[in-house]
Amino acid sequence: MSRSTADIVREYGPFPGAERVNGVTYDGQNVWFAAGDKIHAFDPASGKTLRSIDVVSHAGTAFDGQHLYQLAEDRIQKIDPNTGRVLATIPAPGGGGDSGLTWAEGTLWVGQYRDRKIHQIDPETGAILRTIESNRFVTGVTWTDGELWHATWEGDQSDLRRIDPQTGEVLERLEMPAGVGVSGLESDGGERFFCGGGGSGKVRAVRRPKRTAATGNSSN
Repeated sequence: MSRSTADIVREYGPFPGAERVNGVTYDGQNVWFAAGDKIHAFDPASGKTLRSIDVVSHAGTAFDGQHLYQLAEDRIQKIDPNTGRVLATIPAPGGGGDSGLTWAEGTLWVGQYRDRKIHQIDPETGAILRTIESNRFVTGVTWTDGELWHATWEGDQSDLRRIDPQTGEVLERLEMPAGVGVSGLESDGGERFFCGGGGSGKVRAVRRPKRTAATGNSSN
């Protein structure tokens, strides 16, 4: 396993009207984050808030290319980002103990904070398809280039971990500075992770380590 210090390349926020940042997602242009009673979108180039949707948003946020998904207490809401309407609701696997949320392979992946698990679930029914175990409290979850990453937050320590999606083995760790927590996590599909900062009210961009073909970890 490789360990390194996370390279924080930019900080966004705090944002007006948003006391905290829970889940984070990226729609290909803008970053969305959950703030408790609203989901806000901002431009990662300028850092300006562009719009907000009134929806309960306690934990993870995801985007499937068309719709937003938002954890709210013990359920996951499917939202039309254009109108802000909640189109459907499914039960969350943790019954309220859920944390991160991401979309990959046509399914949703949900972090279980204190249970130290990640569930792959059916986005139509909420049925659990498989479960990956972690050895730390799981917050944000994201897939990028076939790699599964999740964030941890225990005490004042957070890191980003690349894990084997079959075994849960930790392959790589990016350690955040002491006192810098990660609540939500999403990749931009390129060289950045967007990390929610919980009660700091900030979103931080962290550089994703480069891959080389020789490592066997190139895009697949």
